[in-house]
Amino acid sequence: MDKIKGILYAGLSSSTFGLAPFFTMSLIMIGGYSSFEALTYRWGVASLFLITIGMIKGVSFRLTWADFKTVFCLSLFRATTSLSLVFAYQNIATGVASVVHFMYPLAVAMAMMLFFKESKSLLVMAAIVISITGAAFLVSGDVEGPQGGNTVFGLICSIVSIFSYAGYIVGVQKTRAVKLPSVPLTCYVMGIGALLFAIGGFCTGGVRLETDPHMWLYIAGLGLVATAISNISLVQGIKYAGPTLASILGAMEPITALVIGIIAFGESFTWQSGVGVTLILASVMLVVLKVKRG
Repeated sequence: MDKIKGILYAGLSSSTFGLAPFFTMSLIMIGGYSSFEALTYRWGVASLFLITIGMIKGVSFRLTWADFKTVFCLSLFRATTSLSLVFAYQNIATGVASVVHFMYPLAVAMAMMLFFKESKSLLVMAAIVISITGAAFLVSGDVEGPQGGNTVFGLICSIVSIFSYAGYIVGVQKTRAVKLPSVPLTCYVMGIGALLFAIGGFCTGGVRLETDPHMWLYIAGLGLVATAISNISLVQGIKYAGPTLASILGAMEPITALVIGIIAFGESFTWQSGVGVTLILASVMLVVLKVKRG
């Protein structure tokens, strides 16, 4: 019963994460938001929601100065991931950007081998070759996004998101942050990110005080459904189903983004896209299963 519950939580987490490109681009295209505005609302709303949950549960948010410095550095990696992905959404198909970003477990595995002396694995090396082949197929198709844009810049931003998110994950695992409770850690990372994006917004034209109820539906979808609820569901999925199964079900995230991109933004899906997505997802699954055996 617990495993079924975990599967449901993990599936909810990955599928709601996959809605982030839709809500983000809706704010940008319909509401005229800048990247910084959209991310300010996303992380601000999500952090306030999680703080409320933490206070209800009696969670302590107190950090030592050393802990705060670590969390601040981690928030820079997380903020870089979010910003680079939004830039990618604005320049290439949101589904393509999401699938490329999903290669981050490979970057994590490489970082652990290179910097933390984990044993080198031929399976990981093979997975990297497969993923690069898949990426080549993916970008050889039609990758134009809902706003057109610079394809090369969009792909570079997607690649940046791979390594920045991998840096965040490795940082959480290999610094004093690993000893911090998940709720305050996530709240601080999101809260600092929201502050950084607000500063970026004020330096590039300002951050509006939204009063349109229609826009608040998109903000709630982005900040609550695709961020706060996704994070909470992921923790529960790992708790009940285990990290390996939760990671495998995480493949629903880019698939959701692909489907939403096709339906909502008219993004194309060619046979090259199909081959590329299949190879990238397969390469990530190889790494996940290797970690389980390890």
